[in-house]
Formats: sequence, C-alpha cells, structure tokens
Amino acid sequence: MKILDILKPECVITHLEATTKKDILTELSRPIAQEYKVDLDEMVSSLMNREKLGATGIGDGVAIPHGKIPGIRTIAAAVGVNAEGLKFDALDGKPCHIFFLLVAPTNSASGHLKALARAAMLLKNTALRQRMMEAPSSEEVYRVIKEYDSLLDE
Repeated sequence: MKILDILKPECVITHLEATTKKDILTELSRPIAQEYKVDLDEMVSSLMNREKLGATGIGDGVAIPHGKIPGIRTIAAAVGVNAEGLKFDALDGKPCHIFFLLVAPTNSASGHLKALARAAMLLKNTALRQRMMEAPSSEEVYRVIKEYDSLLDE
C-alpha cells in the first residue's frame, strides 16, 4: 500500500490553524468527512477517544492520530503541517509540526496497520519532514510525499 492510495490532494493542509488537540483533529478530519461523506463530529469523537488510550504524537515533531471510524468504507488520510509547532502531548514532550491523520473502517485490521506502518516509516525521514515544513503550498507537500513514498519501494 502506498500513501497516495489513501491520501487525496484535497486532504493536505498547510498552515494548520488549530491550537487544541480537539481542534487539530477537527481541522484534519474536515476534508476527509467532506470527501467520504462521514459525520465530522462522530469522527472527531472517535479520534479523541483513541487519544485517551495513548498519545499519537510519536516524537521528532510528528503525530499520527488514527482511529477506526463508523461509516467510512475505506482507509483515508489527511496531512497537516504547522511550521511553528503545536502541542499534541508527544512522547518526547516537544511540539508537533507534521500531523498524519489516518482513519479506517471499524472492521479494518491489517489494512489499517499497514497504512500506519507505512506512514511511520515515511515520516522517520528527516529530509522529508524538513521539506514538508518548508513547502509553500499543499500541492508541494503532496508532491514531496509522493516523491518520498515512491522511494520506500526501491
């Protein structure tokens, strides 16, 4: 599975404006909810419940919030960037700059885990993270993700 199989260009947000965890999740969820016709409040509620189980801020400025969402039929992703960094209860205690939101159907198991692993592997790359934070537009962020995602298979 490639990241671009689950990430649509319209689900990439540069300059995230939210400041609280719930607002960050809402801002990231909105394009998925619109694109896949899923209830936004229900999606955010599911993601907030998942956050109570353990922080999804994995460190190095990255958070990968994720959850299984009632009503969605396929695995979907959204990406958000905030160059200044936002508090997201990351494991290393530092602000998060890159958010990779991953949602899956409630009956998804292996696909959800594969997507999560792929996102984590991709975002371990320091150069990718830097280029994403410096990208002037959502189109450029998407292009950078596409470039690095293809390198994972080489």
